[in-house]
Formats: sequence, C-alpha cells, structure tokens
Amino acid sequence: MTRLRRRTIHVLKPGFLTTVQDLGRPRYQRFGMPVAGAMDAFACRAANRLVGNPDKAAVLEVTIVGPTLLFEQNAVIALTGGQLSPCLDSVPLPMWTSLVISAGAHLSFGRQVNGARSYLAVAGGFDVPRVLGSRSTHIRSHTGGFHGRALIKDDRLEWGSPPRGAVTRVERSIPKELRPAYAAHPMLRIILGPQTDFFEQEAVAALTTSRYTVSSDSDRMGYRLSGPALTHRRVAEMISDATPIGSLQVPPNRQPILLMADRQTTGGYPKIAVVISADLSVAAQLMPGHTVGFSEVTVAQAHVLLREHEALLQEATGRWRNGGVAP
Repeated sequence: MTRLRRRTIHVLKPGFLTTVQDLGRPRYQRFGMPVAGAMDAFACRAANRLVGNPDKAAVLEVTIVGPTLLFEQNAVIALTGGQLSPCLDSVPLPMWTSLVISAGAHLSFGRQVNGARSYLAVAGGFDVPRVLGSRSTHIRSHTGGFHGRALIKDDRLEWGSPPRGAVTRVERSIPKELRPAYAAHPMLRIILGPQTDFFEQEAVAALTTSRYTVSSDSDRMGYRLSGPALTHRRVAEMISDATPIGSLQVPPNRQPILLMADRQTTGGYPKIAVVISADLSVAAQLMPGHTVGFSEVTVAQAHVLLREHEALLQEATGRWRNGGVAP
C-alpha cells in the first residue's frame, strides 16, 4: 500500500504571534468558553473562498511581524487582511490573490504597511483537532489550534486534502475597490448601551466627540484605550453579564476597553456602547499607537450596514480579475 505524503509547513521563524484560527466556537459561552476565532472574520472568510475552502476552514492569523514558513509540499494559498509585505523566496507576493506555492519555497513577511493581521489560507485548510467544534486557538486556556498555543520554531503544521478544483482557482484576485480599507485612525460606528445609564451624559458626549489611542497593553482579548475619562454616574461595577464582541467596557479608571475575539464570556464593568458588526474587521486591524473615534448609529442602521457588509464579501468573492466565475 502506498503511504500518502503528509502536507506540511515547517515553521523556521514563528513571528510575533502566529496562531491557527477559524470562525470560533460561539456555542459554548454559557459554559465560560471564550469564542476566540479570527479577529478579522471578513479577511479570514475571503482567504478561504479564494482557495475554495468553506468559510469555517482553519487559517493562520499572522500578527504585525510575520513568520518564515517552508512549504514541504505544493500548495494553493491566499493571503488577505493587513499588508505585512509577504514574499516568496524574496519575491513580493500579491495580497487577496490565490497562488500556487511549490514544494521547497519559503514564505516570509517584511514591513508592516497597513493593518495588524494577515490571514494565510491553504486549499484544504490547516488540519488540527477540533475542540468544541472549532480549530481556533485560545491561548489563555491552552485550547484548540496547534497544541493550544502560538506557533514556535520547528513546528510542523499539516493541511488537509485540497477541495476539488483548487488548482483551477489560482490567480483569482479580489479587486482592490472591494478590499477593506484599513486605516490607522478609523471611525468606528457604535450602538449605545446596554448600560449607558451607568454613565454621566458628558461621558457619552466625550466618547462620540473625542479620539482614543490604542495602548500597548492590548491583545486579542481586548484593546485598552486612552483618552478623555468616561465618568460613571453610579458605581463602576455591576453584577456580571454577557460581553459581546465589540463591547466598550469601562472599569473604575474610566478608560474604555474594546473587547475583541478572545474576550471573557462575562464581565462586571458597565458597557457604554458596542461597535457594530460591520466595523469589527476594521477594529481587528488596529494596533498600539493607532487612534480611533466613535460615531453613534441606530440598531436599524446597524442592520442595514451589516447587510451591505455581507453583500460586499459576496461581490468580492463573486467576480475575479482573471474573468473566472465564483466557485
């Protein structure tokens, strides 16, 4: 019997923080299990669609300083998200495009141009065990991904069998006008609440008229923001309740924390607002030193914006520069 060769990537340098992620494990928050998953779900889904994977396939999330990876077999890949200057054997690679990588090739990353996180999808998806229905890494609990941690030097990561027709999907590119515009100083749209009544009216005004800086004490769990104080009207703590992604939680120091993919499932600090779903991909690409402003929208407006956001992804992956049709 012929033994099948394993499809593997050898990690020569791990980068700053490179983890296996998918769309997370949202069904287990009632048991205290964080969702985790890709910070920029739009970029993650787009990368998978470019190589013919289902949206939920596992990818690599590359943060700020990328790894050096040796492909030990041929592969079809796509890179989306932040521009971290990827190169194949020192030759610059295009972003948001499906490509064939030959066995023995080295993928590396250089200067961070825009955005903080890139997503590497490979046709077949990265093959790590599912934990609670997801391959996502949650580092704090050592759950999922590759042994529950970020990649380190000399790891070997396998990927699965490419879907039918993966090779025919090469050189398909999402047009530039349909790619997200990642900015160092974006405006994020918010819905006020659910505990706006815990704050002075001046706090709401400050939040929506000021800019806040992402502090160095930020990670996948949340961004600590520094700026005008958000003064509590009542006590600064409450009985813990659910913490949706995008929540702006305000502890006693009056400085907001923007909760992200690895957030805790409940929290006892009041939430003055929540970033709308359509803007979470922009928020996901922030890094220390970036500034952010907030503008209020209604729930109805947020629904419209989310539908537009999903339509953009569908259009972006529904037409290709080489004239092909969507898979």
